[in-house]
Amino acid sequence: MITVRKAAARGVTRFPWLDSRHSFSFGGYVDPAHVHWGDLRVINDDRIKGGGGFPPHSHRDMEIVTYMVAGTLAHEDSTGGRETIGAGEVQRMTAGTGITHSEFNASKTEDARLLQIWLLPDADGHAPGYEQKRYSRADKAGKLLPVASGRGLGGALGIHQDADIFASVLAKGDAVRHDLAPGRRAWVQVVEGTVTVNGETLVEGDGVAIVDVGRIEFTTDGSGEFLLFDLA
Repeated sequence: MITVRKAAARGVTRFPWLDSRHSFSFGGYVDPAHVHWGDLRVINDDRIKGGGGFPPHSHRDMEIVTYMVAGTLAHEDSTGGRETIGAGEVQRMTAGTGITHSEFNASKTEDARLLQIWLLPDADGHAPGYEQKRYSRADKAGKLLPVASGRGLGGALGIHQDADIFASVLAKGDAVRHDLAPGRRAWVQVVEGTVTVNGETLVEGDGVAIVDVGRIEFTTDGSGEFLLFDLA
């Protein structure tokens, strides 16, 4: 079964410096029909104005993945981590027993865009941790590239959950497929452009919940970038 979550149906948070769209319940947006999908708890599509950002705040017992789409984000956390995350980079932060961090647009004039993703961990009490890696568009072109994995997929950032996150950039004529093992579920989030998933054409911001489907096929009539979550 494939269920489309249209971009316009997502929750919205707006501040002068932030325009955020929530695929699942988050903050002041509460939707009992869209609280999570398996262990996938949050997908926030954040657009941050130059100079804006999130002041220090705390998390615990959550796997947090940041997928940078445009611009640069400055990150600081209580483990001593101080990094910038640019377009094409992916960051994994294990909140574990507790971590405090801040995220600000590193530019005073240019907007930044990112997808912030939360997954429930496989257990509480992991040691806080942080890592990031750059994946070029060429790395993702015409394929499903693992960017975060709890199952040890090569080249991916490690997460504490039985889940894999793949990124892909498609051009017209490309076709990729993913076989979903029995008992597993998937979520697809379109980052940019248009993507057709098992015959269903999606646009930027659309998501798809997938269950009881053995093979997922992806194409585009133009160009598109998307994330695929393979979940227990």
